[in-house]
Amino acid sequence: MPHLPDIFFYVFAALTLLCGFLVVVNPFSRSPVTSAMFLVLTIISMAGLFVLLHAFFLAAVQILVYAGAVIVLFLFVIMLLDLKEEQRRKLKTFSLAAGVISVGAIAGLTVKAILDSGPGKGLPAPTVEGATAPLGKLLFTQFLLPFEIVSVLLLVAMVGVILLSKKDLK
Repeated sequence: MPHLPDIFFYVFAALTLLCGFLVVVNPFSRSPVTSAMFLVLTIISMAGLFVLLHAFFLAAVQILVYAGAVIVLFLFVIMLLDLKEEQRRKLKTFSLAAGVISVGAIAGLTVKAILDSGPGKGLPAPTVEGATAPLGKLLFTQFLLPFEIVSVLLLVAMVGVILLSKKDLK
């Protein structure tokens, strides 16, 4: 018989995957606001997974920073532009193909980097559960480059939201 944390893991993992899928392929509405709300649900489900790992600080940061600040910023940009559905840009075949090739190249490089680095090698032994000082020290010393890459990805995502919801000037 499965234990309660195992059941919660499967529930939160399924919710994360389902809501993440609904962010991209939204059958309910073509509105970007609906996709942003599904992104909020995805982030909250991921925070539930962090709680199951006893990473309470990461769960709180996940909800406060991402679900609170970043999603509010995305919604602000989406609602500020206030587009009608017929005013949105149409997808061009070349742009779509270039995007798929770019995503595939980035995914391939990421997988190669992970496999070459040997995940988990050289990490210090875990200290106190939920301690933020060792986390901060690791984050801003050993993992500074991945931390900065994530910040640049968030910036690119914000610029992407602006470009996707921008009106054509024709």
